[in-house]
Amino acid sequence: MTMARDITFGTESAGAAAWRRLRSFGSTWGGIAVIALIWELAGRIAGQFWLPPFSTVIARLWELLTDGSLTPHLLASLGSLTLGFSIALAIGLVVGFLMGVFTWVNSALDVYVNAMMFTPGLIFAPILFAIFGLGFATRVSVVVIYAVFIIIINTAAAVRNVDRPLLEMAAGYGASRWTALIRIVLPDAFPLILAGIRMGVGRAVKGMVNGEMFIALIGIGGQAARFGKQFDFTSVWALSVFIMIIAVAINQGVSHLERRMTSWVE
Repeated sequence: MTMARDITFGTESAGAAAWRRLRSFGSTWGGIAVIALIWELAGRIAGQFWLPPFSTVIARLWELLTDGSLTPHLLASLGSLTLGFSIALAIGLVVGFLMGVFTWVNSALDVYVNAMMFTPGLIFAPILFAIFGLGFATRVSVVVIYAVFIIIINTAAAVRNVDRPLLEMAAGYGASRWTALIRIVLPDAFPLILAGIRMGVGRAVKGMVNGEMFIALIGIGGQAARFGKQFDFTSVWALSVFIMIIAVAINQGVSHLERRMTSWVE
């Protein structure tokens, strides 16, 4: 006698889902709490001016946020980040898709894209300064340089690595090249493309801060550089924490979008 067993894929009970979210929340915030506690104890025990306690840093950050002095710099930073990443996203998706679809495009650009990927973006600062001057366009350009190449590489790899049996099956059913691209290539490559966008966001934030610290001396990065020259390490740490909060918030937003748009994969 055989017994039938129900098998479900990609489903879980409401209780299991709630427990999974609770564990994820506890793991995330528990880790943050442990790091904050270690930082607090280290700052108080060491007694060094360059390592203030975590509570002192948070108090300084709150002061910067409430007195209004940080607001114009935050708006300047978010403006360059938003525009720069939008340009990098548009260029990265188009160029990466072309490299993935057409072998001759990949052969022509692959070596240069990979070389630029591993070249420090700030090495082009003098050139950007000569072209755009000390202003908004230079900061946007740095963000683009930092973010665009990782998006190109991931998009091209995602398109090239589409399952060949799927393409062969589409060809067997008489699907046109355009239909295969829309119905098979893009859906199959989408998760890896989103992963590249997620990494591009992180690099864009890094480009924003570096561009402001070493080129324009404006925005949050510029403020961090100014506080550093004044040896105001509490303010430097406060801005560092704030930058990390921005990066984590953006990353979580992109991760949520990624999960929503690729839920069909699981």
